[in-house]
Amino acid sequence: MLKPDERIDDLQRDGLKIIQNPNGFCFGVDAVLLSHFITLKQRDIAVEFGTGTGVIPILLSAKVSFKKIYAFEVQPDVADMAGRSVEMNGLSDRIEIIEDNLKEALRYVPAGSVDAVFSNPPYMAGHSGLKNESSLKAVSRHELLCTLEDIVENAAKLLKHHGKFYMIHRPHRMVDIFSLCRKYHLEPKVIQMVQPFRDKAPNLFLLMCRRDANPELTFLDPLTVYERPGVYTQEIYDIYDMQHITAFTDKKEERP
Repeated sequence: MLKPDERIDDLQRDGLKIIQNPNGFCFGVDAVLLSHFITLKQRDIAVEFGTGTGVIPILLSAKVSFKKIYAFEVQPDVADMAGRSVEMNGLSDRIEIIEDNLKEALRYVPAGSVDAVFSNPPYMAGHSGLKNESSLKAVSRHELLCTLEDIVENAAKLLKHHGKFYMIHRPHRMVDIFSLCRKYHLEPKVIQMVQPFRDKAPNLFLLMCRRDANPELTFLDPLTVYERPGVYTQEIYDIYDMQHITAFTDKKEERP
């Protein structure tokens, strides 16, 4: 099942495991935070834009009894890894990996049929700071194959009335995100800032919007990731429900 340079990591939840390649991206704490932030119901159908190795749907499978998640991943090698992880965990009936650009989502999922859409998207706009646009890391970091507007627009098209849109992103893109969400009738409803240390400014935020909802934004208490360099706070350990976090790297949320 494994290809060269791949490894199997134990997610330490319900026996779940994931295939990763350290030469690409191993999932980061941002994926863990987003999976914790998302709420789904037993009969919900959801879509993920940019699933990477499929970690968020796999983590969600240990948390909630959703009906189906359609997870889009445009990079063939990464989508293949995600598909093998889903199969390895016996989740093929609940999670479907779709190897295609999220801009093609309506070819696979009917408009207005989805209860939730979520995304941990590229944080950097366009080619800013780009050195190698062919690498897996470049596609994961930069809006090369889709834009922030593509994500918001297609999420809005898929969602039912009052369906939920979840995202984790950088604070420097917050104005862009709020503007785009309102443009496509996704009203920001809940936000949570994430700071690396208690005395540092936030470097991430979690956002939940609702389709066609009334304006009213709730701020949750901020999350702090590190107690000190290399040591996570109890908040993070509680979110991941373990005392020894070994399966993920924290490099993704530190994307330049």
